[in-house]
Amino acid sequence: MNGRIRRGCTAVLLAIGMLAAACGLEAGSAVPLRVEPGSVQPVPALDGVAITVGSKDFTEQIVLGYLIEFALSAAGAQVRDLTNIVGSNSLRAAQERGQIDIAYDYTGTGWINYLGNETPVPGSREQFEAVRDADLAAHGMVWAAMAPMNNTYAIATSARTAEETGVRTLSDYAALVAADPAAAATCVGTEFNVRQDGFPGMTRTYGIDAGRVPKQIVQDALVYQAVADARQCRFGSVAATDGRIPALDLRLLTDDRGFFPKYNAALVMREDFATAHPEVIEVLTPISRLLTSETITELNRQVDVEGREPAQVAREWMAERGFVTIG
Repeated sequence: MNGRIRRGCTAVLLAIGMLAAACGLEAGSAVPLRVEPGSVQPVPALDGVAITVGSKDFTEQIVLGYLIEFALSAAGAQVRDLTNIVGSNSLRAAQERGQIDIAYDYTGTGWINYLGNETPVPGSREQFEAVRDADLAAHGMVWAAMAPMNNTYAIATSARTAEETGVRTLSDYAALVAADPAAAATCVGTEFNVRQDGFPGMTRTYGIDAGRVPKQIVQDALVYQAVADARQCRFGSVAATDGRIPALDLRLLTDDRGFFPKYNAALVMREDFATAHPEVIEVLTPISRLLTSETITELNRQVDVEGREPAQVAREWMAERGFVTIG
């Protein structure tokens, strides 16, 4: 079964809550590229251990998934690839069922989506510690090795629109909506449109009459070019570490009321897996430490702008920093 069919089947079966052994979800596929040890050396306790790595279905998540896979492969584990699962809830369900052993996820997603909180915890470290403690207690999930990268939501505009409107902050945007709604035409992604850490919560926090916003709901990937062109939309919801932001010379509006949660990436795994294989966190922690927002934005750019394969981008970065070697 090829990757496209397997992943499509994965998404459908997860969505309806069925077991997916027949679709290959439990086994996954082989890691797409080979690596040899570098600073990540073989770990006897991980030799031959079967570990399935997952990710969600967008560029950054797939790159992060491959970083885990290459590191654990160099450490000697028998790694299986289950990246590119559609949506946060599907990835989470696969982890809870034991179909996926480890993935990078975001602290804001954990706090808001998985734990049901509405108010974020200020500060990256504080948000991480809150979700770490609460998710372990509630669901037996371990969060570890938080990266400095923060893929929070943001509202973006083009450099030209920023200059024309003088909008630099979300408070400026709110004032523009109130004074001249037509000048604030906004594209929002499908998830952002309904999530409480997205459009509904943002408009409440900034006192925006949501009904006055000339809003178009589009696929997330279409927002960037639409905002850059400024014909369809002058503002749009984006992920702050997306590589198309610098490539298209977009500007992120300052969240001057601190509404958007922190979305630092961290390793997530079941407690039984983390307890059985503590070496996994030891192997991956040095990698997480180097994943700044600037670093992941550049890796995303290479995929989304240059058209490179995520596995190649991830392996090259790992090799450049000496974590692995390429034989």
